[in-house]
Amino acid sequence: MSEVSKLEEQNVVLIDALQGIMEISADALSVDENSVHATAADALADLASGDLSAVRAAGNVLMRHAHDRSSEAGWWIDPETGTDLSESSAFPYIVASKLMLIVSEIAEGMEGHRKGLMDDKLPHRPMLEVELADAVLRIGDLAGKLKLDLGGAIAEKSAFNVTLADHQPGARQAHGGKKY
Repeated sequence: MSEVSKLEEQNVVLIDALQGIMEISADALSVDENSVHATAADALADLASGDLSAVRAAGNVLMRHAHDRSSEAGWWIDPETGTDLSESSAFPYIVASKLMLIVSEIAEGMEGHRKGLMDDKLPHRPMLEVELADAVLRIGDLAGKLKLDLGGAIAEKSAFNVTLADHQPGARQAHGGKKY
């Protein structure tokens, strides 16, 4: 497969992800679906030109969605006291616990992939897919609580990775190159 074909394939994956996120955003934000599709078309044109502003926006929409759902479910409130966990002196340890919960989702995904399992809660989907979704949601929730610009970091890191020599196909195929 040529380098151009690989890039086109990666763009298709990004486009599908952006369209899905924008459709979810329309539901979550009660936005007119037609305006979201117009925005999706603009986002696709931006991606084709190398503009990652749509990636940044999509990442931040996903982050807000995840954090809002988690907050509504009470995951940032101490069940015993009713206080916001970010006001606790234990907040650094709570952040550490949230990071380890992200790791646990990744480990569950690996186990599902290793055993070829379908998910037990969404049985029409592979366990790996659902556990990766859980990890993304947990990452978005934590980033939202910490008021991080996760979408901006994703866009910037994506652009930076293109400049790394060891991220190029030739370097990866060379003896001693990164295999995974």
